Amino acid sequence: MIAIIYSGSRYANWKLAGKVNEVVDVRTNGINPFFNDEKFILQLLNKNSKLINYAEQIKKIYFFGAGASSKERKEIIKTALSKFFKYSKVSVEHDLDAAARATCDDKAGIVCIIGSGSNTGFFDGKKVIENNFGLGFAIGDEGSSNWLGKEILKAFLKDELPENLKAAFKKKYDLDRRQIMDKIYKQSHPNIFLSSFIDFLKEHREDEYVKQLIKHGFRLFMDTYLVPVSKQYGGKHPIYFVGSVAANYQDLLREVAKEKKINISSVIKEPIYNLLNYYVNKN
Repeated sequence: MIAIIYSGSRYANWKLAGKVNEVVDVRTNGINPFFNDEKFILQLLNKNSKLINYAEQIKKIYFFGAGASSKERKEIIKTALSKFFKYSKVSVEHDLDAAARATCDDKAGIVCIIGSGSNTGFFDGKKVIENNFGLGFAIGDEGSSNWLGKEILKAFLKDELPENLKAAFKKKYDLDRRQIMDKIYKQSHPNIFLSSFIDFLKEHREDEYVKQLIKHGFRLFMDTYLVPVSKQYGGKHPIYFVGSVAANYQDLLREVAKEKKINISSVIKEPIYNLLNYYVNKN
C-alpha cells in the first residue's frame, strides 16, 4: 500500500492506495514545517483512526506540501512520518513539485499554485528550478486565501468595506480590532486564521467588490511571479494552475490572463488525483 499526501497550511488530503483499485480518503489539518514541529505532526497523526488502522500496511509515502522547501524542513516531516509509519519509505517534496508532477506529464512547463498560499516555478521536465518566490503569508502569497484574508481584514478594520459586506462580516464573525490583532500577532497559526476568510468570500462570490478584489490578487500574482518566470524561460512553455482559489475562481483567473495575453493550459483544484494515478502506475 502507498500513501500520497498533498498538504497546504489549512488542510492535508491523503490517498491510501492498495491493490485492486482500493483507495482510502483521509483529510487532516495541514502539515507545514514552517509552523509545525515533529511533536505536533505526530500528535495530529495519532488522532486519526484511519491512519492508525492502515499505518503498518503502508510501505511507501509520497508527501508534497507547502513549506517543505529546504532539507531541514523536509527532515521535520520525514522524521515524524517515519516514526508513525514504521514500515514505510518516506519521500518529502515541495508543493510545487506536486503541481509539476500533476500537470506537466514529465515535460517542461510553468506551474502556478494559488490556494492557501501562492507560488510559481519552471519545471524542466525533471525538477522545478529554484527561485526566490514563495515568500509566505507575511510578505508574499499574492492572490491566495491568505492574501485575500489579509485584504478583507484590512478593509474591515479601516472601514472600507461596502455597507452590505460590512454588515454581513460583522454578523458572521463578531470580531473587533483587539481580537483580530491578537489572533494575528499573538496566537499560533495566523496564516490559518487569515485563510479562513475565504469562506466569507465564497458566500459573497457574486458581489462586485469581491470579484474585483480576487481579480486584483490574480493580477498581482501574474505581474509579480508568472510574467517574469515566463519571460525568463522564453515565453513559449505551457502554463498550468493548481489550487483551490485558482480553481474556484477560474472564470476570474482566465479573465485576468486574457487581459495579460496569457494562455492557461489547464486549471486543477486538487493535484492529488493526478498524483495518485502517477504513483499507482509507477508502483
